[in-house]
Amino acid sequence: MTSLDLYRRKQVSIEDAVSHIGSDQDVIVAMCASEPQGCMSRFHLVADLVENVRVFSCLTLKPYPFYMDPAMKGHFELASWFHAPGSREALKLGTGTVTYVPNMLHRAASDRIHAHRPDIFFGTCTPPDKHGFVSLSLGIAYEKDVIEAAKLVVLEVNPRLPRTLGDTQIHVSKVDFFVEHDQEVPALPAPTPSPIDLAIGAHIAELVEDGATLQLGIGGIPNAAALALRDKKDLGVHTEMLVDSMMELYEAGVITNERKALKPGKFVTTFAMGSRKLYDWLDDNVAVEFQRGNWVNHPSIIAQNSKMVSINTCIAVDLTGQVASESIGANQYSGTGGQSDTAQGAVAGFDGLGKSIIACASTARGGTVSTISPLLAEGSAITLHRSHVDHIVTEHGVARLRGRTVRERAQALIAVAHPDFRSDLTAQARKLGYL
Repeated sequence: MTSLDLYRRKQVSIEDAVSHIGSDQDVIVAMCASEPQGCMSRFHLVADLVENVRVFSCLTLKPYPFYMDPAMKGHFELASWFHAPGSREALKLGTGTVTYVPNMLHRAASDRIHAHRPDIFFGTCTPPDKHGFVSLSLGIAYEKDVIEAAKLVVLEVNPRLPRTLGDTQIHVSKVDFFVEHDQEVPALPAPTPSPIDLAIGAHIAELVEDGATLQLGIGGIPNAAALALRDKKDLGVHTEMLVDSMMELYEAGVITNERKALKPGKFVTTFAMGSRKLYDWLDDNVAVEFQRGNWVNHPSIIAQNSKMVSINTCIAVDLTGQVASESIGANQYSGTGGQSDTAQGAVAGFDGLGKSIIACASTARGGTVSTISPLLAEGSAITLHRSHVDHIVTEHGVARLRGRTVRERAQALIAVAHPDFRSDLTAQARKLGYL
């Protein structure tokens, strides 16, 4: 039997694939642009037949009925590694169908497999090539590890997905069922940076040397940082998420990857999301290597890069340097993701030249709240321990915290806080014994 014959024998309808979900099972789905939207949009159709099904996901892109409908309580629960608008809304509505999974990206798969072997994995892939291999395309942060551990594997085949290189290949013999589902690949438009974002980006650029290796996420501040890096030379990329701004810096000759100590000449990433232009650029692109998240984001691997610079954002920082990036008080807003991984890996760089940057606007809620506070709100999750914090950047400047005393940290952070809040922060710092 040829590989193509085997592939055809394994083809089923979406309804048939979803019918394999059973009570008390752990179902894991691929994340972001790799999300199996055809199958996930039909999970709720088997609700009357199942109880206590947990669906593990990360950055779920759509408000699927299986977790948005309160009637799904007791049938389905979304267990999210990183909340997105849909899961946040379900939590706000009190559907009782969403929970959070504390994690660090490089251990997300292994920790979950340790807790409970996954019953079913649903993901996406390209059509098979002439040798019988499909590409998992836009993400293997945890997907390939889960495929190897799951009792049943279902892949949605989308001809619009780019065929990416690295560790994304898997033979049709390793998959139980294929579902053909042609749809537009989920895209994520790059937000336009605000004036505050641009000011923060300019401060970040001052910390990035020629020849540095970057981890850069998505959003207004990272986009602004990318714009501010256009005069740099020979930058490299080792990042969990590859986005449009990296492609644009490559096309502008700013990113060459030639001076990287680890995998020179290559972009290294574990997942990608952006525009259709980015997906077309990634297709069969030998300059980009996708590797598993347990390798890309492992701090010991990140530390092997030269002049490694990790750029992340946050929600709030207290005057001792504790960083909250995932919750607003006790309300889980997003997730840890790879922030702790990349921040620790960068400062542990083998050459001693690595930097971790945490950036945020100095105020929130229309300027009424300072993001730099004497104490974090009660219940806040600490995403980055103060002992691991290096640079904090706002539109007002850079606070260098690594190795500094609490007194020095408080002084540095107050200096980059919004001027309207500095006197109160100073008074509160004195009450707390920080100054």
